[in-house]
Amino acid sequence: MMSTQIPADSSAAAPPKKGRKFMLSVLGACVLVGVIVFAVWYVLLSRWYESTDDAYVNGNVVQITPQIIGTVVSIGADDGDFVKQGEVLVTLDKADADVALENAAANLANTVRKVRGLYSTVSGAQADVLVRQTALQKAKEDYDRRVDLVSSGAISAEELSHAKDTLTSAESSLTTAEQQLQTNKVLVDDTVVMSHPDVKAAAAQYRAAYLSEVRTTLLAPVTGYVAKRIVQVGQRVQPGASLMAVVPLHDVWIDANFKETQLAHMRIGQPVEVTSDIYGHAVKYDGKVLELGVGTGGAFSLLPAQNATGNWIKIVQRMPVRVVFTNPRQLDQDPLRIGMSLDVKVDLHDESGPRLAHEVPKKPAFSTDVYQQQLSHADEQVAQIIQTNMAVRAK
Repeated sequence: MMSTQIPADSSAAAPPKKGRKFMLSVLGACVLVGVIVFAVWYVLLSRWYESTDDAYVNGNVVQITPQIIGTVVSIGADDGDFVKQGEVLVTLDKADADVALENAAANLANTVRKVRGLYSTVSGAQADVLVRQTALQKAKEDYDRRVDLVSSGAISAEELSHAKDTLTSAESSLTTAEQQLQTNKVLVDDTVVMSHPDVKAAAAQYRAAYLSEVRTTLLAPVTGYVAKRIVQVGQRVQPGASLMAVVPLHDVWIDANFKETQLAHMRIGQPVEVTSDIYGHAVKYDGKVLELGVGTGGAFSLLPAQNATGNWIKIVQRMPVRVVFTNPRQLDQDPLRIGMSLDVKVDLHDESGPRLAHEVPKKPAFSTDVYQQQLSHADEQVAQIIQTNMAVRAK
């Protein structure tokens, strides 16, 4: 009975071994197919792209700060409000500025009249010189006549002496008048009233007072959305204090942090595909690489890491890469906010671009012209004040 049972047990154990071999073969085939698929995917697709989820929306945060001391009397916008360039955001009390402006206008008018007086003094001094010259000529002729008469005995020597004294006095008076004329001419030479130094100084004071009056109204430098409002009505603000900010969400960009090992084939100008956490993969943005960082994030930190120690461990650093959006309409349709998380994928097919910028910027990175017209009205007011005080009134 034992001899008949042993073959039975051997035949029963054989099928499981064949099943394991089959499963291992299937598993091996699946692994091989996976490796082949991965290799094909890497060669054809993956190696031509670099991606990171360590990317965030960034943009210009334009601070609204006063340039003069003042008390807040009005606030024109609050957090989240949309404002256009040139709209009033904050108004300060104008009482002190108005008084200073009136004082500057009066000083300018008074200076113009004084300078006009200098020109009149020159004219008077010229006339006085002509009178003195005539008097000198007459005194000289009288003296010459008396010299001839003394020799003939017609007049006394005393009378000739008096004529000599008169001639000397006339010469001295002419010299004094000419010196006074020269002194007066120095004050007005090569100038007109408008270009006279005293008038220009008074005009500069008026412009400064005018700017102070204009700066009691704080305008939006750019079009955007108000954020970080901390100013309150009645608050006494100082120059440079941050009252609120305006964020132009239409001009945002992306700061993406790639590992340094991902930058080997990355170039400026390469196309970028961007997705956001808020909209998911249903919304994709088009972009391009604007610049590759000139240093790691840690290199520009307040306290850079010091690796001169015996327990140093190499850590792969991350480099900031700036990406800009190439289709502004996408931001209009699906707006992003400052600080949002993004997924960035860079297409590496085109490596013709530079690694670092080779040209200097041809225009400002960001600018505003809202302040350029502040002095234009001041110049008009200065010209009007000068013209008014230059007018000659009929007697």
